[in-house]
Amino acid sequence: MSRTPTVTVEILDKEYQVACPPDQEVELKSAALHLDKQMRDIRAAGKVIGLERVAIMAALNLSHEVLSLQGGRAPVRLDDHEDRLKTLTSKLDEALYQLRQLEIN
Repeated sequence: MSRTPTVTVEILDKEYQVACPPDQEVELKSAALHLDKQMRDIRAAGKVIGLERVAIMAALNLSHEVLSLQGGRAPVRLDDHEDRLKTLTSKLDEALYQLRQLEIN
């Protein structure tokens, strides 16, 4: 029984070993780079605190991108949604901030 080889990817300066067939290694590394950029951008904005929350925000942004592309609309470049995603991220950041304030009180 052979094991699927692993590939090392780096996200926010941490290394992760991911099982990946050799023919999908390029796509995995590209996805990891895209996720790393998303998470760095969110962290750099300074409104989201904590790695878990940064990861959730990145996942929401990426899920939104995927769903938009699958929604039957004409294919668009991901950059075309940048302003809309920033607005959505800002709204989610504000909601998380309000939730933290409620938890503190």
